[in-house]
Amino acid sequence: MELGKAIPHRATGAAAIVSALTPTGPIVLDSVKLHLSAVGGAVEDFTVTINSVTDPAYDVLLFSQAMLAVQDIFWQPERPIAIVNSDVIDFYFKNALGRTYGLEVLYRKER
Repeated sequence: MELGKAIPHRATGAAAIVSALTPTGPIVLDSVKLHLSAVGGAVEDFTVTINSVTDPAYDVLLFSQAMLAVQDIFWQPERPIAIVNSDVIDFYFKNALGRTYGLEVLYRKER
């Protein structure tokens, strides 16, 4: 698979992070960056999950980080993660304390 340039998927706000990257074909997930205006401050996790279009039995948690004392995350898998079958990638953080956030995900499409 020959890949093109990195494409950003971005979300920002001050409520819960409920963002979905919905590819229309095969992609490779390169990295995830999250910045909060202050440490998360509550016992909540930020999660990245593959939501399989085939069947929920194939859903996979790719990454999870407790946010109690965390303000910034940069997650880059050891190897880029191939996403096929137009599986959705869900990004979630309850954000009960209403921290302002910026989420940026970089992915690449097949050329």
